[in-house]
Amino acid sequence: MTRIVDLTLPLEDGAPALGRLARPVIIPHTTHEGSKKLKQGTPDDLLTFTTTYMGMLDHSGTHIDALIHNNPDGAPIDEMPIEMFMGKAVCLDLRHVGDRGDITREDMEAAEKEAGVTVDGHIVLMCTGINERHWPNDEIVRMNPQVTAEATYWLHERGSRVHGVEGPSTDRVDENLFVNHRICRDLGMVHYEWLWNLEAVLGAGEFQFQGIPLRIKGASGSPVRALAFLE
Repeated sequence: MTRIVDLTLPLEDGAPALGRLARPVIIPHTTHEGSKKLKQGTPDDLLTFTTTYMGMLDHSGTHIDALIHNNPDGAPIDEMPIEMFMGKAVCLDLRHVGDRGDITREDMEAAEKEAGVTVDGHIVLMCTGINERHWPNDEIVRMNPQVTAEATYWLHERGSRVHGVEGPSTDRVDENLFVNHRICRDLGMVHYEWLWNLEAVLGAGEFQFQGIPLRIKGASGSPVRALAFLE
C-alpha cells in the first residue's frame, strides 16, 4: 500500500508573501445566489454554480522556480523536462538550525546520516520547522534559514538538481545576497519554496515525490501540488 502525504501549503487570499512580491488574491467570482439570475436549467430546477477569482504571481504558495527565473538564458517552466519535477526524494531534518540560521555542509551530512539515505540524484527536501513556528504570521517571511553556498555545492556534488524548503525562499531575502539562487543559476539547479507538512515525511527514508507545475507558457515558475508517496 502507498500512503500519500500532501506537502502543499494551503493557498488562500492574502497569504503571507515577501515584501517585494504580491500576496495572492483569491476571492469569490460568481456565487450560487448570484448565478440564479442566469436562469440555467429549468424554472423548477435551476442549475446554479460558483467560481473563484485567482490573481497571483507564478511564485505564490508552494511553487517551483523555473530556470529562467534567475537566468535570462534559462528555460521557462513550460519548456523544462517534466522529469525534473518527480523522482526519488528524501527529507532532511534541519529543525535545529533555527530561525535565520545557516544550513551548512556539516548540517547536510549529519541530516543525511540520520535519514539513512545516501543522497545520489535525489530531490532533497529540508524540514526547518519555520511553518510550525510562525505560520500564518507575516513575520515568517523573514525567518527562513539560509541554504549556504557550501550546502548548495554539497547537493550538486551528489547529483541533486532539485531541492525544496519551507518558507518563502532558500535565501534570507532581506540580506539581498541570494547565494543559493546565484549558485543554482550557474549550475542549472532549481528549487521548490514554501513546502508544507514536511514533518510528516521525516524518518520515512527514500520516497517518491511529485511537484508538477502548471504548463504556463513562458513563466518563471509555477504553483504546484507537492506530494510524497510513501511505501
